[in-house]
Amino acid sequence: MSVRGGALATFLITGTAAFMASLDNLIVTTALPTIRRDLHASLESLEWTVNAYTLSFAILLLGAAILGDRFGRRTVFVAGVALFTVASAAAALSGTAGMLVAARVLQGVGGSVIFPLSLTLVVTAVGERRRGIAIAGLSGMSGLAIALGPWVGGMIVQLGDWHWVFWLNVPIGVLLLPLALARLAESHGPYARLDVRGTLLVTGGLLGVVYGLVRSSALGWGDAQVVGSLAAGAALLAATVAWERRAPHPVLPPHLFRRRGFTLSNAVALLVQGGMFGAVFLLTQYLQNVLAYSPVQAGLRTLPWTAMPLLVAPLAGIFGERLGVRRLMIAGCALQAASLGWLAVVAEPGVSYLLLLPAMVVAGAGMGLFFALSARQTLDFASPSEEGLASGVNNALRQVGVVLGVAVLAEVFAVTGGYATAASFTSGLRAALWGGAAMVAAATLCAALVPPSPPRERPAEPAPVREVSA
Repeated sequence: MSVRGGALATFLITGTAAFMASLDNLIVTTALPTIRRDLHASLESLEWTVNAYTLSFAILLLGAAILGDRFGRRTVFVAGVALFTVASAAAALSGTAGMLVAARVLQGVGGSVIFPLSLTLVVTAVGERRRGIAIAGLSGMSGLAIALGPWVGGMIVQLGDWHWVFWLNVPIGVLLLPLALARLAESHGPYARLDVRGTLLVTGGLLGVVYGLVRSSALGWGDAQVVGSLAAGAALLAATVAWERRAPHPVLPPHLFRRRGFTLSNAVALLVQGGMFGAVFLLTQYLQNVLAYSPVQAGLRTLPWTAMPLLVAPLAGIFGERLGVRRLMIAGCALQAASLGWLAVVAEPGVSYLLLLPAMVVAGAGMGLFFALSARQTLDFASPSEEGLASGVNNALRQVGVVLGVAVLAEVFAVTGGYATAASFTSGLRAALWGGAAMVAAATLCAALVPPSPPRERPAEPAPVREVSA
C-alpha cells in the first residue's frame, strides 16, 4: 500500500513545476542578443523565439485543463512536465533558429499543462481552511520565478552560455517526474465524455485571436493577416458559444459565465495582466536602452517590483478571509493603476533610479495582492467539481491578457515614440504607461463590482487517497 496526495508534497511538486515554467518564460528574453549572434538569427526569428512559447501556451491552457478533467489531472500533469523537460533539452541543443522556435512551441505546450493543473491539484489536496494559503503559496512560487528571471538570465548571459537558459530546466524536470507519479493523487472532472467539438472550437478561436495579437506588433493592426486572424478567432469563439448552449457535455458550461462574480473576476485577470505586463515589457527595455544599465544591473533594479509579491502574497493568503478577498483585490488593482501613473509622471531620459523605486515598490505590492487572490476569487464562484475548468479559463484569459497588453501598449509606444533616441523612447513609454494605467483602472472598477463570494460546501480536510502499488 502507498499513500498519495499529501498536501505538502503536492504543493512542493506543483509549485516547483510552476516555478520552472515561469522562470523559463522570462529568462529567455535576456539571452536574445546572444542567441541572435550565435545562430545568426533574424529579428523575426528572435520575436518568434518568445512568441512561439506565448502562442502555444496561451491557446492550449484551457484545453489542457479539459484533458486533465477527462483523463486524470495527475496523468496529464506528468505528461506536461515530461514534454516541457524534453523540449527544454531540444532547445538547448538547437543549432538553428528554426529548431529553437520549434522547441519553444513544445515548451509552451508543456507549460500550458503545468499551470492550470498545478492549481487544481493543490486545491484538491488541501482542505477549505488552508485553501487560500495554498493558492497564495503557489502564486508565490511563480512570483519568485518572475523576480529571479531577469537577474538569472543576465547572469547566465554574462558569465556563461545561452544554452544553459534551457539546460537549467532538465534536471528539475527529471527530478519532478518520479515524485509526481509517486506522490500526487489522481482526480477527474465531473464529465465522463470529452466535448471534442467544443474543445476544437475554443482552441481554434483562441489561436486566431492570440496569433492576430502577436503579429499585430510586427505587421500593424490594419494588415490583412492580422485582421483575418482576429476575425476568424472571433467567429470560432462565437461558434463555441452557440455550440456550448446545446452540447450534452459542454467544455465551457454556460452557467459558469452567467455567474457575475466568475465573469467579472476573469475580466479583472485579463485587464490587470494586460496593463501590467504590457508596461513591464517596455520598462525593462527602458532600463537598458535609455538608462544604460547592463542586463544584470537592469534585472537587479527590477527586484523591488518583482520581489514584492513574495512578501505580500503569503500575507494576502493569510488575511484574505479576515479582511475580505474582494476588498484586497480592489486595493491590489488600485495600487497597480496608481503605480503606472506615477511612473508615467517621473519617467525621463536621465531620471534617477531612486525616483522610480517607490512606484516599483507600490506596483509590486499591488501585484502581490493580485497574484495571491485572483485565482482564489475565481474559484470561489465555481463548485469543487468545476475547479479544473475554472482554473483553465482563468489562466487562459490571464495569458491572453499578457499578449493583448503587449500588443496594444507596444502600438501606443510606436505611435507616440520609438527607438530612435532616448527622448522618443521615453515619450512612447509615458503614453504606454498611461494606457496601462487605464487598463488596470478598468480592472479596479470590475473588481469593485464583483459580488461577495458565495459559501462553499467542502469538507474541512480531504481524506488521504490510498492506492495499491503495482
